[in-house]
Amino acid sequence: MLKRLALVLFLMTGVAAPVLAQQTPTTSQEKFVPIDQLPPEEKLPAAPFLISAYAIVWLIAMFYIWTVWQRVNKLETEFRALERRGHKDAAR
Repeated sequence: MLKRLALVLFLMTGVAAPVLAQQTPTTSQEKFVPIDQLPPEEKLPAAPFLISAYAIVWLIAMFYIWTVWQRVNKLETEFRALERRGHKDAAR
């Protein structure tokens, strides 16, 4: 019984969420208003957020490339050691 109630509540929230997410337009949303005419509390400069996002993505990408590079170097070192050991065993 409790599982059915939880399922019904889960499904109701899934259906109700899009309806609740809709907003009624305010006067500033009904037409285009240039940013310099908006009140200060509605201005949101995007440049700092955009620069931060790009910086974070680049840092993550560079870190990933560096880790892959380190792993490849380690593998190359191990292959050289195996190759040397193989040549020594073949010489015997």
